[in-house]
Amino acid sequence: MTRPAPQRILVTRTDRLGDLVLSTPVFEALRQKFPQAHLAGLTFLENRAVVEGNPYLDEVIVYDKEGSEHSWLGNLFFARRLARKNFDAVIHLHPTHRMHWVGWLAKIPVRIGYAKKNAWALTHSIADRKSEGTRHEAEYNFDLLKFLGVELPKTLTLQFPLKEKDHRSLSLLLKNLGMNLEKPYVILNPSASCPSKIWPAARFARLADRIQTERKMQVALIGGPKERFISRRVKKEASLPLFDLSGKLSLGMLGWFLKEARILISNDSGPVHVARAVGTPVVSIFGRKLEGLGPRRWGPLGEEGKVIHKEVGCPVCLAHQCQINFLCLDVVSVEEVLRQAEPFLQ
Repeated sequence: MTRPAPQRILVTRTDRLGDLVLSTPVFEALRQKFPQAHLAGLTFLENRAVVEGNPYLDEVIVYDKEGSEHSWLGNLFFARRLARKNFDAVIHLHPTHRMHWVGWLAKIPVRIGYAKKNAWALTHSIADRKSEGTRHEAEYNFDLLKFLGVELPKTLTLQFPLKEKDHRSLSLLLKNLGMNLEKPYVILNPSASCPSKIWPAARFARLADRIQTERKMQVALIGGPKERFISRRVKKEASLPLFDLSGKLSLGMLGWFLKEARILISNDSGPVHVARAVGTPVVSIFGRKLEGLGPRRWGPLGEEGKVIHKEVGCPVCLAHQCQINFLCLDVVSVEEVLRQAEPFLQ
């Protein structure tokens, strides 16, 4: 018996910023397949700017893991609120105990996800083979959509809504910092979530000096509030002044700042995917040899997304427990990064 097309669809993605941005092609594909359906996206409270204003979503549901949904009782109340929305299908793009459990408690009839972490709470599941890294993360997402008859599109388009209020806030901040809004600028992101992803701060500093002296462009640093110490290290090592916006940008402001930049040069981190979503060229520096952590799965999408990834002969990659001081990152030279960035610095 053929199941009727779902009329109310929920998509959950509760992990990091970049992962959510890479999931946005799913919304467009579902909208094209089910044009009349009510389509909702569920994500962490702190990442809601990625999906609020998405043209393919009818509703955004926020999950406050550190606040109202921190406890199991909070999750029970959250599931009850979700049940009142009468979704008839949920797709969990990232497997978590909480999301699978909440979907089951909300009695959503079709619950799709990966066969791990409370997999008993799913009605349709597949094995999680992402660690093999044979495809891009944005493509892996579509494996789950096959249960609803949605195929992988030929072109994957990332979405990041830009709001005028965030542009006004950004312009005011940049003026207060003394940036010339008429002069081109380059953004450097020297931070990342793991030491095995971080190119040395001294290299970022020398890169910043060369861009300023050779290309006469402004250079700005970005990073999260917990990563300000990395930007401070880069500024200390640099010979010329840098604009440090670490911890000063909302997600909406970050989107505009990236959009108006000449290029982003970054470690493997979430802003890489935000930059590609708003059409900004990227050079992304990768460490680690593990396929599931490498650029085939996590690299910037599109022709203007460039990658530097060096092989240094490690028989086994220990990632953040590296015993040779992250040699794969250390061998990446400033000159190599500049060569990759050169087409966008003209």
